[in-house]
Amino acid sequence: MKTAQLSGSVRTNVGKKDAAAVRNAGMVPCVLYGQGEQTHFAVKRNDIEKIVFSPEVYQVALDIEGKKASGIIRELQQHPTKGTVLHVDFLELSATKEVRVGLPVRLTGSSKGVMSGGKLMQVFRRLNCIGLPQDLPEAIVLDITKLKIGKSIRVSAIEIPGVKFLDPANAVVVSVKMARGATKPADDDDDEEEEA
Repeated sequence: MKTAQLSGSVRTNVGKKDAAAVRNAGMVPCVLYGQGEQTHFAVKRNDIEKIVFSPEVYQVALDIEGKKASGIIRELQQHPTKGTVLHVDFLELSATKEVRVGLPVRLTGSSKGVMSGGKLMQVFRRLNCIGLPQDLPEAIVLDITKLKIGKSIRVSAIEIPGVKFLDPANAVVVSVKMARGATKPADDDDDEEEEA
């Protein structure tokens, strides 16, 4: 996973009044938990929003007044109308404990089916995975070059060492559907991908 740096200051008081004062000062109240005691801290709103409002999934290297920790965002509270970040829960990572994350799905290559006039359908933008932090990639990259009309890539066909997928094995991640005016190529009998 990609790593982002984030500095925070310890919150001595915890409560609604204190949280409101933190937010008024342009900061966001946060909690780090998962390994021992919880740590309550605050970070600059601009810094956390760069991480939150990004298509990437980050492993966050935290520096809370000298205490170093590595975590991922587990829960996020946002303002119902403005969308601004109100509170963030970080789960502290351990090199020996598996963690569950949703990883983005990225497609590479030019599908044969799409070039024949088919329509590319990406069903999953993210897949739920579990693995040790060091085994988790930045993204799940799928090469769709060989994908013809009527073919698909299912969860069961994706293999990443050390990573288990939590979505159903038969779920279609990406497929190429027949579209109006599409021509099915003559060499469609090789079975390089699964049937949709």
